[in-house]
Amino acid sequence: MAKGVQGCSWTMLLLFCAIQELGSWAMHTSPGLGEPGDPALLAGGRVKRGWVWNQFFVVEEYTGTEPLYVGKIHSDSDEGDGSIKYTISGEGAGTIFLIDEITGDIHATERLDREQKTFYTLRAQARDRQTDQLLEPESEFIIKVQDINDSEPRFLEGPYIGSVAELSPVGTSVMQVMASDADDPTYGSSARVVYSVLEGEQHFTVDSKTGVIRTAVADLDRETQDRYEVVIRATDMAGQLGGLSGSTTVTIVVTDVNDNPPRFPQKMYQFSIVETAPVGTAIGRVKAEDSDVGENTDMTYQVKDEEGVEMFKVTTDSNTQEAVITVQKPLDYESKKVHTVVVEALNKFVDPRFVDLGTFRDQTIVRVSVLDVDEPPEFRPPSNLMEVQEDAHVGSVVGVVTALDPDTANHPVRYAIDRSTDTERIFDIDANTGAIVTGKVLDRETAGWHNITVLAMEADNHSQVSRASLRIRILDVNDNPPELATPYEAAVCEDAKPGQLIQTISVVDRDEPQSGHRFYFTLAPEATNNHHFSLLDIQDNTAAVHTQRVGFNRQEQDVYLLPILVVDSGPPALSSTGTLTIRVCGCDSTGAIQSCNSTAYVVSATLSPGALIALLVCVLILVVLVLLILTLKRHHKSHLTSEDDEDMRDNVIKYNDEGGGEQDTEAYDMSALRSLYDFSEIKAGDGGGGPGEGAPGRNPSSELHALPQWVQSPDLDFSVFRDYICRKVEQADEDLSVPPYDSFQTYAFEGSDSPVPSLSSINTWSSGSEQDFSYLGGWGPRFRQLAALYAGRRGDEDSEES
Repeated sequence: MAKGVQGCSWTMLLLFCAIQELGSWAMHTSPGLGEPGDPALLAGGRVKRGWVWNQFFVVEEYTGTEPLYVGKIHSDSDEGDGSIKYTISGEGAGTIFLIDEITGDIHATERLDREQKTFYTLRAQARDRQTDQLLEPESEFIIKVQDINDSEPRFLEGPYIGSVAELSPVGTSVMQVMASDADDPTYGSSARVVYSVLEGEQHFTVDSKTGVIRTAVADLDRETQDRYEVVIRATDMAGQLGGLSGSTTVTIVVTDVNDNPPRFPQKMYQFSIVETAPVGTAIGRVKAEDSDVGENTDMTYQVKDEEGVEMFKVTTDSNTQEAVITVQKPLDYESKKVHTVVVEALNKFVDPRFVDLGTFRDQTIVRVSVLDVDEPPEFRPPSNLMEVQEDAHVGSVVGVVTALDPDTANHPVRYAIDRSTDTERIFDIDANTGAIVTGKVLDRETAGWHNITVLAMEADNHSQVSRASLRIRILDVNDNPPELATPYEAAVCEDAKPGQLIQTISVVDRDEPQSGHRFYFTLAPEATNNHHFSLLDIQDNTAAVHTQRVGFNRQEQDVYLLPILVVDSGPPALSSTGTLTIRVCGCDSTGAIQSCNSTAYVVSATLSPGALIALLVCVLILVVLVLLILTLKRHHKSHLTSEDDEDMRDNVIKYNDEGGGEQDTEAYDMSALRSLYDFSEIKAGDGGGGPGEGAPGRNPSSELHALPQWVQSPDLDFSVFRDYICRKVEQADEDLSVPPYDSFQTYAFEGSDSPVPSLSSINTWSSGSEQDFSYLGGWGPRFRQLAALYAGRRGDEDSEES
C-alpha cells in the first residue's frame, strides 16, 4: 500500500508540474481576471470567458507544398456555430500567416529563416459575424521560428597568416583561428563548433575547442621549407554525424634564426695589383655565404695573420656583406712579389641557443701578387735642408742630392731644378752628379731662405720623374754696419745743468750673428773737442747723451750736431757714424719745453678731424677758383677780335644759335643779319671803290639770288672770301693757343638735303635784292615773324630806290 501511495504521489507531482507549465503558456488577456470592481464580473462570481491558446512555434526552412499549420486561437465563448469571426494583424499577417476566420487555425504560407528573423509579433481579434463587434479584447501573441541546423560554421577573420621561429619546440603556439555559426546557440548543438586539421597535420595541430594552432614537430627548418599551408576545419553539432562544417587555409611562415655559420665558397682567392697602387686602393672582394636571412647574415671580416694586418686592410660592405681588401702600406715589387693574407668571416649577431651547433666563423686564404712597373727614381737620403754662407762665390757647392732607380734595371739618373721654384736662377745643379751650386751672389738680408724643387729622372725615360723639395738656408756674414735706429733729434733747455740726460740712443744691424749683437758707442773723431755733451756706453747696446756745461744760449747757437760712432762685434767689425741733432729750447720752471728757436717745439703728430676737414675745404676752394679763372680767361679770349672783318665770323656763330621762336624779337640783332647782304660794298672796299663801282650799270636788286636755292653764277668772284680765309689760316698757324675756325665753311656750303632751303645771305653775291619774299607767308605760323621781317626789308629797299 505504501508503494501505491508513493506512486500516486509521483503521479500527482508530475500532473502539477504539467499544469503549471501549461499555465505559463496560456495567455488570458481578459481584464476581468480577478480584478475587484470590474463590471465584467458576473453576479455569481464567475469569470468572463476569454482567449484560450498555447504558445505558437513554426519550424524554419519548411519545404512542404502545403501551408504549415502553426496553431489555433480560440475564445471560450465560441460555441462552434460560426457566429464568431477570427482575424489577425501585425508582422506577416495576411502574407506570411493566414487565419481561418471560423476555426481560428493559423498557417504559414512562406518559408521562414530564423537567422533572418527569430519571431513575429501579431494581434488577435474575435468579432461578432453579424454586428462586427468585438467579442474579446484584442490580444497580442508571438510566433517563434524554431531553429534547425541549416548554417555551417564560417571563418570570418581570414585569410589567416601566422609565423613561428624555426627549431621551435613541440607545442609552440602559432596562432588562433575562430569560426562562427549562425544557428541558435541556445537550442540544441547546432552552434557548437569543434576544430580539426585537414592538411598539415604532420607539422601542426589545432585545439578542438579553442582553435589554437601549435607545432607538432621540433625540427622545422626555414632553410628547408619556409612556408606551410595548413587547412583547418570547423564542424558544428559538436562534431557529431550530420553536423555541417567549414574550412579555411592558414599560411604559417617559418621565421629565421641564426642557426647557420658563414662559409667561404673557396678556400683560396688570388688577386694582383701594381706596386705603384696608392694606399687605400681596393685589391678585390671576397664573400662568405650564409643560409640565414636578414640581420643573421650580417658579417664582419678581419685579417688574422700579422703580415696581412701590416700591409692590407679588410672592411665590410654593409650593402653586399662582402669583404673589401685594400692596400694599407705602399707595395714594392723588388722587396716582395707575393703576399699571403688570411681573412676570417664571423657573424655579427650570434644566438647563444645555437652555439652548440658549431663555431660561427670561417677562414680563407687570399694571395696578392705584386706586379712590377717602371718607377721613377727615389731620393736617398731624403734630407731637405742645406746651408751656405752668404759670401760664397758663384759656383760654390751648396750640397749634393742623390736619387736611385728602384727598379731591377737600375737606370742612370739625371737631375734638374724646377725653374718655376727658382725663376732668378740663383742655384744650378749638375745633371749627372746632383751637386747644387750657387749661380748668383747671395744676400741673406734680401732672402734668408730659398725653397727649390729638384727633379730626378731616368736618363732614357724622362717621363719617370721624381720631385724633392729642398730648403736652402743662407748663413749670415757680418757685411752690414750698425746704424742708428732713427734720425734722433733731442732738445736741451737753456738752463740745463751738467750731467743732465738728453737722449738715449740705440742702433739696428741687418746682420744676425749667431752669438747675438754687441755694439760699442763713442764720439766720432771730429767731435773730440766737444765740450758741450758727453756720450756714455751703457753696455746693453744703448748709449746715453748728457750735458757737460752749465746753460745754453739760443741767441749764440740754437742747434748742435753731435756725430756718434757705432761699432759692432764682427767679425769683421764694422762701424758707421750717425748724427744726433740737439736743439736749444726755452723751458719753464718745471723743465717743460716751451719753444725752440721762436717756434713751438711740441707739435701734434696728427691732426684732429675738424682741422683735417677745414684743410680739405680750403684746398677744394682753391681748386674751384683756379678752374673758374681759367674758364673765364678762355671765354674772354674767344670773344676778343683783332680785326674789324672778324664780325662776319661772329655773326655766323650767332646765326647758328637757336632762338626762342617766331615771337622772340629780342634774340637777334636783325640789322646785323641784314648787313650781310651788302657784299658789293665789302668787295668795293677791298678794291678801293665805293658802292656800285665794282659793277657799273648793274641793278643791285637784280644781283640777289633766291633764298630757297643755291645758284652759283659762272662769273661769281670769291676772292674776298679766299683772302679772308688765308689771313685766318696764317693767324692760326702763328698763334698755337687759338683753335682753328674751320666751321666757317659749314655755313658757306650747307648742302642740298635740307627740307627747308637755306636762308643764309652768305650764298648771295649782291647786296641788292629783287626777290619777292611774299611766299614766306605760306610757310605757316611758325615763319610768320620771318616773313614780316623780310617784307619790311623789301619795303625799305623800295623806299631807297624811290
